[in-house]
Amino acid sequence: MQAEHQLLTELYAAFNARDIDRCLVGMRPDVIWANGMEGGNVHGHEGVRNYWTRQWKLVNPRVDPQSFQTDGNRVTVDVHQVVRTLDGTLIVDQMVKHAFTFEGALVKIFEIA
Repeated sequence: MQAEHQLLTELYAAFNARDIDRCLVGMRPDVIWANGMEGGNVHGHEGVRNYWTRQWKLVNPRVDPQSFQTDGNRVTVDVHQVVRTLDGTLIVDQMVKHAFTFEGALVKIFEIA
């Protein structure tokens, strides 16, 4: 699962850089992605793109992986999450858990654990 850990590290860096296209390369086209802002899930590359575009117009999130735990095709990541308003005011500074289910070498499902 070392390859999956490396891919997730790259996806977090791309997210923090607001590089949606680089993120989508690591996801299956039919990815199911948790919508942490509005609830539920978004589906597919366009769903993720639209969700993040909306999110980044409202808040400035940063997520940094701290550790990875692997169980079969599922990787759980301890993440340091900092969310600020667009003017820089701190909203959230906390540890969260993200869970990724892989199909092949790509993310199939993302959940907030």
